[in-house]
Order: sequence, then C-alpha cells, then structure tokens
Amino acid sequence: MKTTIIDGVEVPILPAKAEEIIKNKVTGQIYSSIEEFNADVANPNTPTKAEDLQQDLKITVASLSVFGKTK
Repeated sequence: MKTTIIDGVEVPILPAKAEEIIKNKVTGQIYSSIEEFNADVANPNTPTKAEDLQQDLKITVASLSVFGKTK
C-alpha cells in the first residue's frame, strides 16, 4: 500500500473511483453523458428543460482497517 507523510505522520493513500451521474430530476432518467442530456433538451419532441439537470458525483473508496492510538 502506498503511503505519504502528512505533518510528520505516515498515512495510507487510498485508491478512489469517481463517477459522474447525469440525471433528469423530473423524470428520473439517467443519461450516459451531459451531451445526451443536452440533446434531450434540444429535442422539441420532449419536455426536458435545462433546469431539469441533476448532476451527482459518486465516490467509491477502498475499505481500510484503521487502528488509532488513544490517550
């Protein structure tokens, strides 16, 4: 496991994965990209508006057992 020194203490560097989720907050539809959402907004056959955009960020971090010192 990789580590780094912060304030003189060696701490582990945790691998993390970030995933952006583009969603229509009115219909709940999930899009594969912001471009797909924008195409839906531009489509006159759908009621989707730019303000219907919901962007979420899902971050997944590997689990780690932590043992701390107590005083």
